Amino acid sequence: MKLTGAEIFIECLKEQGVNTVFGFPGGAVLNIYDALYRTGKGIRHILTSHEQGAAHAADGYARATGKVGVCIATSGPGATNLVTGIATAYMDSVPLVAFTGQVPTSLLGKDSFQEVDITGITMPITKHNYIVKEVSRLADIIREAFRIAQEGRPGPVLVDICKDVTAALAEYEPKEPEKPGSAPLGVSEEELEAAALAINSSEKPVILSGGGVSIAGASPEVLMLAEKAKIPVATTLMGLGSFPGDHELFMGMVGMHGTKTTNLAVSEADLIVAIGIRFSDRVISDVSRFAPNARIMHIDIDPAEIGKNVVVNIPLVGNVKKIAAKLAERTEARPCSQWKMKIDQWKKAYPLKYTQDGVLRPQYVVERIYRLTEGKALITTEVGQNQLWAAQFYKFGEPRQFISSGGLGTMGFGLGASIGAQLGRPYKKVINIAGDGSFRMNCTELATAVEYKLPVVIALLNNQVLGMVRQWQTLFYGGRYSATTIDRGTDFVALARAYGAEGVTVKRPEEVDEALKWALGFTDKPVLIDFEIDRDEKVLPIVPPGAPIDKLIEE
Repeated sequence: MKLTGAEIFIECLKEQGVNTVFGFPGGAVLNIYDALYRTGKGIRHILTSHEQGAAHAADGYARATGKVGVCIATSGPGATNLVTGIATAYMDSVPLVAFTGQVPTSLLGKDSFQEVDITGITMPITKHNYIVKEVSRLADIIREAFRIAQEGRPGPVLVDICKDVTAALAEYEPKEPEKPGSAPLGVSEEELEAAALAINSSEKPVILSGGGVSIAGASPEVLMLAEKAKIPVATTLMGLGSFPGDHELFMGMVGMHGTKTTNLAVSEADLIVAIGIRFSDRVISDVSRFAPNARIMHIDIDPAEIGKNVVVNIPLVGNVKKIAAKLAERTEARPCSQWKMKIDQWKKAYPLKYTQDGVLRPQYVVERIYRLTEGKALITTEVGQNQLWAAQFYKFGEPRQFISSGGLGTMGFGLGASIGAQLGRPYKKVINIAGDGSFRMNCTELATAVEYKLPVVIALLNNQVLGMVRQWQTLFYGGRYSATTIDRGTDFVALARAYGAEGVTVKRPEEVDEALKWALGFTDKPVLIDFEIDRDEKVLPIVPPGAPIDKLIEE
């Protein structure tokens, strides 16, 4: 049957099982929005306040559900407003398909109104991208985009569609979606035997579990491996939830804001079993002094990550879930070791702590959020101190529970992401732990949450400064607070109410539980709690820049 390009677009979304898209209309996508109105039954369109909010919402939806997130924007500034969100998804391996409108093919390259080379702009931050100039190719390109976004190491794909393509007619034949197959094991029996031997012969092993474990659905296999061989486990920031945060083998995060126990263990280990991690600079700090006594085994689906940042002694490239399962089969069960007992002693000696003196502390707020949600909420964050307090003091028990911008560190990410997460998993309570600096950037998405009756809770840790930058200025720049004070008299509760949300201010610790219980009780609108905290509260411990990870500032 013959359909317009815009109608083909809608039918291809239905083929892929898409039921939620996030977007903002404009001239170059008018045909698509008209087709969505006429033939888009079964597809829910979420109109965000800004295209960046659409990208972050699609990202949060994808992270919370494991499905592909979809966003739509018009040409020119609409498309460029997606760029930060696309880069955020790229750095954290999130499956996303971004559709942008483009000027008609006859106007390409002529500096036409709202023309921009969005494929050129996004080439470094997408797995692949396309510009569609022929309607006959549209369906196959959309199908391929969804396949690429999901296969192997996931990531964003951009499809730029010229406006005349969406109006042109072409034959359309429905097709079953080509689901990405399970990645092959990828390693030989000899490689598995050598890896198992390395684990069995080690005396001080440590597992580092990263975001790739959650993406691969490999958490059960990593848990099996750790429990069988009694191997202590740490996670990266993006790996939070890939291993139960309350498990006796869990040591906490590794790296710049990791626990002292984890960083000491990594520094003394004789074997690092790194699974689905990137070995980013925030993990390794001074590479020449990272895990100086350890052989490094790196398990990852992406061969480009092996040896990129650290020397790897035992590379295992392939399906993380299958490799972890095979290793668990081959690993010898061992009783509680001297190594495990030593780590338990460190955990008792060096717990995460904060001053408890009757002053409202952000760490206490996060702890109470954890207790009152019984550890079952989906937590989104902005970026900065709020993100790291959430990471340190909420014990994440399952994958896809911690939703945060790790690689790019995108301020303004959390509110949009919380909208996507809430729509993707409507029966979960979603809480966005935010700082006032980040929240200001995209607070207009409150209007989106209100319109769609989303009961997200914004826990605003409000210190009236750019907290993490100020912390660095305090510790490493002699207290010269250049452009980091943002005490502008904003009444965030009044702002929330202006959008149609609810809000309350909390100034003392004894007010925290009552405010949280009140906020958690709403089922049809967002709630903002303005927690007024001290501007000089710090995220500790911290590894100074350039120092080895076992040399932490603790207070």
